[in-house]
Amino acid sequence: MPQGQVSVTPDDGLTTRQRRNRPLLVVHTGVMKGKSTAAFGMALRGWNQGWSIGVFQFVKSAKWKVGEEEAFRALGTVHEQTGQGGPVEWHKMGSGWSWSRRKGSETDHAADAVEGWAEIRRRLRDERHGVYVLDEFTYPLKWGWISVDEVVEALTERPGHQHVIITGRDAPQALIDAADLVMETTKIKHPMDDGQKGQRGIEW
Repeated sequence: MPQGQVSVTPDDGLTTRQRRNRPLLVVHTGVMKGKSTAAFGMALRGWNQGWSIGVFQFVKSAKWKVGEEEAFRALGTVHEQTGQGGPVEWHKMGSGWSWSRRKGSETDHAADAVEGWAEIRRRLRDERHGVYVLDEFTYPLKWGWISVDEVVEALTERPGHQHVIITGRDAPQALIDAADLVMETTKIKHPMDDGQKGQRGIEW
């Protein structure tokens, strides 16, 4: 796709404008860092378009400080105060989904993941967000907590103009086949190879 030019023009009956504005299912997978970072970069572009952003983190601990979360919460405040950009919601499985307000130290992670996916399905049906980031969502699929076939069906049949970005290693083949855009990160070098631990501003 040199200089942004498509290599083929499909015979799908759509105009160039319709094809350009088609909602995408995006998968960021692979072993290297940067999958979530790239997804949040796309969400940032969506926020600038005025789209509602919904982030759902499925694995990261609620205690981990994620730099992108603070940045997007600040952008949500900017939208509330000035109308610039779009509204932002950020939900973490480890802290109890914000719509359920559950607390407690003993958690069933599989049940929490199922609950999060059920809420996302409701939001897709209601066309709540312009961009969904399902961060590390491939893991509940890999572990069998959530049905891959159910996810693929819900995402391919979602109504309206809703972009969905899924991150995580080992994306199932059925999800890759259904996606419009798939990125695989591959490690060539990493500071951790030389014993350096993650650092602020780079890993979080």
